[in-house]
Amino acid sequence: MKTAIFGRLITAMATPFSANGAVDYGRARELARALIASGSEALVVAGTTGEAPTLTAAEKLQLLEAIRDAVDAPIIAGTANYNTAESIELSREAAKRGVHGILGTVPYYNKPPQAGIEAHFRAIADAVELPMVLYNVPSRTATDMLPETTIRLSQVPNIVGVKEASGNFDAISQIIRESPPDFLVWSGSDADTLPIMAIGGYGVVSVASHLVGKQIARMLDCALEGAVSEAAQIHARLAPLVSALFSTTSPIPLKYALTKCGFDCGGLRLPLIAIDRRSAALMDAALATVQIDLPIPLA
Repeated sequence: MKTAIFGRLITAMATPFSANGAVDYGRARELARALIASGSEALVVAGTTGEAPTLTAAEKLQLLEAIRDAVDAPIIAGTANYNTAESIELSREAAKRGVHGILGTVPYYNKPPQAGIEAHFRAIADAVELPMVLYNVPSRTATDMLPETTIRLSQVPNIVGVKEASGNFDAISQIIRESPPDFLVWSGSDADTLPIMAIGGYGVVSVASHLVGKQIARMLDCALEGAVSEAAQIHARLAPLVSALFSTTSPIPLKYALTKCGFDCGGLRLPLIAIDRRSAALMDAALATVQIDLPIPLA
């Protein structure tokens, strides 16, 4: 029997950088603690929002250690990429650092067929005993993991769920319907959270929860309790913020928003660049409409 150890609200955490572009591990610990204090139940570290493609393996492992020591909450490590052998090696090293799970992003760039995707994840799951959450995000990987592939992988004992960011609700419904009941589906897109909950999803791996975690947690509770009207009101109220967070490549708007709110996490590593004027204006307008839940440290 699979165990739901990660909770319904998981934050895909940003990676703070110092002025010289180095990973700011102290600030990362502060951000992790603030996220847990504002409603997050678990953290994805070194994922897409954490600018994982620009982090070295050594930086990822040190970041995982820093955050593991900072919070009493499950840590899901973004240690899977397009290279199966490298994914296994890094996941094993992450396991030694005491993380609680692995995020299995669909291999990108080399565009494997469905059978290759399945074999990739089975190989990682067989080599690393930690629970794995699959991550289907075709807008970034250029490959859509079909529901049939996910359903077959749901039979693997330590593959416990999927973060679904395909936006294909028919496919997501099929996964929920045909996978074992203890295989969980998290929304991988903040805009899709409430609709996915409505069709039987479990929760969300969120970006917006950096800023409005308590409100997202309340929306999830309302969806579970059948308080449809209140859940819809929260969804609508947060919609401009969610839209602004993805007005250009994430996490560019997120880091801008964190700085505007007083929780500066530094800049971005190339090839990501500072926010453009249009996106900044959208974010400024969105921030003016919401209450920020993230505890802001005193200056």
